[in-house]
Formats: sequence, structure tokens, C-alpha cells
Amino acid sequence: MKVYNKTIVVTGAGGGIGQKLVLNLLSKGSKVVAIDINEKALAGTIDIAGDMKSNVVPFVADITNKEKVETLPAQIIAHTGSIDGLINNAGIMQPFKKLSQLEFSMIERVLNVNLFGTIFMTKAFLPHLLSRPEAHIVNISSMAGFMPLPGQSIYCASKAAVKILTEVLHSELDATNVQVTVVMPGGVDTDITKNAGIVIPKDMEDAQKSYKPLSPESAAEQIINGMEKNKSRILVGSDARIMDKLYRFRPSFAARLIYKQMKGLVEA
Repeated sequence: MKVYNKTIVVTGAGGGIGQKLVLNLLSKGSKVVAIDINEKALAGTIDIAGDMKSNVVPFVADITNKEKVETLPAQIIAHTGSIDGLINNAGIMQPFKKLSQLEFSMIERVLNVNLFGTIFMTKAFLPHLLSRPEAHIVNISSMAGFMPLPGQSIYCASKAAVKILTEVLHSELDATNVQVTVVMPGGVDTDITKNAGIVIPKDMEDAQKSYKPLSPESAAEQIINGMEKNKSRILVGSDARIMDKLYRFRPSFAARLIYKQMKGLVEA
């Protein structure tokens, strides 16, 4: 679906990939409904939009609140008249802890934002999307959705669930006007680890200086380009593409390799 002159809803629009998705869509002629739980962060995205901010409709909303989410489509349509696309981008990581050390409150929080937030938004907006001449749902999973990251058991589980949920949805909607895309980014230079309270040990910081994560601008560009080409699956970043192949063909080797690289975080 071409995004020009379309109204696209983006969650997690206050920063990171979400903010760059908003700006990318605006640059391509979309009207964007920017959703975030953080009002200040959302205001920052509007400010950065500059001359394009007249095409942004901001909504402060908690996507984990099912009752509130159910009212969002009608509220948005009252402002925009219609909705043509939904990008479920909002997500959080857990602290780097083994499952045995992880608090139940954190388990619930990660699952609520990453999985149930995506389910609630998709379920609420789908009836209207089905009524449009063409529409598109994009769900952001992760490289962690197809391979194990030590110390990120619940994050991985939530993103794996988003991946298969989206793939099933693609099959269910195959004969309809709604396209469906799952996105699996690798390392992207955002504040998601900082927001999870993750502190990178000094020795790992030094070792990772040569590694350049993908910029959120580049990630957003790849996502929107894939959306416009109606791709069902988008691997964002060379690390995601390499690990996707490696994990499919040599899963045990790939798992040992990623553990070796990340065990300093788990054991910190």
C-alpha cells in the first residue's frame, strides 16, 4: 500500500524507531496519528516534525488498557475521517536477568506492552481497516523473535508471539483488502535498553565500539519501503538478515554464538 495521502496510526511515536516512522511517513505525504503513553515525548515528536506537524494527530494513550484501546478508532476517525494503516511499534525490553531472577511485575509489563498491546490495537482497528479500499497492518517484532537472547527470555517470548501472530493474521486476511507485514529489526541505535534500566558493562562497551547499530532513520526507511511493496516479512539490518539465515541452518551454533557475545550482560 502506498502511504501517500493515507492516514497511518503509529504506536510508540514518542521516540526511537516510532518517532522516525512518523517523520518518514510525513515526508511521503501521509497523515499520521501518533500514539504514545508519554505526553512529553509525543510533544517532542510533534516539534521535530516542524512544518509537517499540521499532518500529525497526537494521542496520549496506554495501549495495554483494553477498554481505552477499544475507544481509540472512533476517537481517531472523528479527527481524521478514516484510518488506512496501523503500525504497532511500541515495545519495551526487560532488564538483563535470567527468568529465575525476574520479578512477576516485569514479566507482566513486558508481555502487556509488547504482546497484548499489539493484540488489543490490532483487534480494535481491524473492523475499520477491513472497510477501507486498501489497508495495511505492520507489527514490529524483533530479531529476538526468532532466536534466543540470554537474559531476555520474556522479551524474546513476547516478540516471538508477535511474529507468529502476524504471520497467522497474514494468512487469515489473505483474501481481503488488508495487507499484513511482520518486521524483525536487529540492533538499532535507540534508547530501548536505557529505558529498561540496562547498564552495559565497561568491558562490553569497549568491545562493542567497532559495532555500529543501524540508525532509527534507516530502520524506519526500510520498514516503510517494505510496507509500500506489500512485503509480508521485513528483516531490518544486516545483523538480522545474517542471524536469520544462520539460526535456520545452524540453530545450536547460532545460540552458542549469541550467548558468548552477551553473557557479560546476563552475568553483570
